[in-house]
Amino acid sequence: MPRKPRLHVSGAVYHVMLRGNGGQRIFVNKADRSTFEDYVAAGVKRYDHRIHAYCWMSNHVHLALQVGNTPLGRIIQNLASRYAKSFNIRRRKSGHLFQGRYRAILVDADRYLLALVRYIHLNPVRAGIAADPGDYPWSSHRCYLGRMRREWLTTDWVLGTLGPTAKVATLHYEAFIHDQDAPSTALEFRTGSDHDDRVLGNDEFIQQVIGEESKQAQTMDLDTIIKSVSARFDTRLEQLVGRSRARHYARARAVIGYWALEFGVATITDVAVRFNRDNTTLSKSISHYLEQEPELFQNKPISHA
Repeated sequence: MPRKPRLHVSGAVYHVMLRGNGGQRIFVNKADRSTFEDYVAAGVKRYDHRIHAYCWMSNHVHLALQVGNTPLGRIIQNLASRYAKSFNIRRRKSGHLFQGRYRAILVDADRYLLALVRYIHLNPVRAGIAADPGDYPWSSHRCYLGRMRREWLTTDWVLGTLGPTAKVATLHYEAFIHDQDAPSTALEFRTGSDHDDRVLGNDEFIQQVIGEESKQAQTMDLDTIIKSVSARFDTRLEQLVGRSRARHYARARAVIGYWALEFGVATITDVAVRFNRDNTTLSKSISHYLEQEPELFQNKPISHA
């Protein structure tokens, strides 16, 4: 069955988890993590989003990411594909580095942002690889303490809720991180709410988010996406289904496949079958154009229903 559509809410905060395929390591050494950070920095500049917290574990990453107008899918796909390509080239490898679809939970930031930052920063402690989050160099915890700086990281929002000055806020932040009595929402940050696993918030927040998204998606299906994208690319369905490997048609198919996944109306296999294409080839095409021509995915398909 098609997956649920991604929830895109401009200005919203997401807990993003990106894992190695089959649990494999995505970072082998310091240079790998530095390279990944370079791509994160480039993404922040290119897509105008904010990173409020991060943690790079050996086989997965966590991000507290606040989107702007660019959909989260395009941001993460670009980051993952660029890093995976670089990782494989350096090691003369091929194949998937990351595990299928990344995980993302839209979080009610007013209620949960501070707890989410704490959850992300305590990952190394929970994993047993650090006694204190300050001992782990590959998270944003040290940035919040003022011991390290990342130009692409935003700490003002969180610290601004904790005290009137940087010094006071930092003291309160550190106390909160080490507070053994702080309520745990670890499970929710991994699974979302009972009502919808894509969202973490109270009933009012969830209904507001789902309601807004349903207005956009209720009239959308694969045929509508194909019609909208075909009109934009000035192509016909028979041309997309045909044997031609022309770049123009490949780009259109990639955009259709991307938005079919984002709206949750079809799987890659569904789209590939519609166009008489191999699903692996279509998936690679989507990743390729997301990296090379991200502007192709700028506009959502339009339903005239």
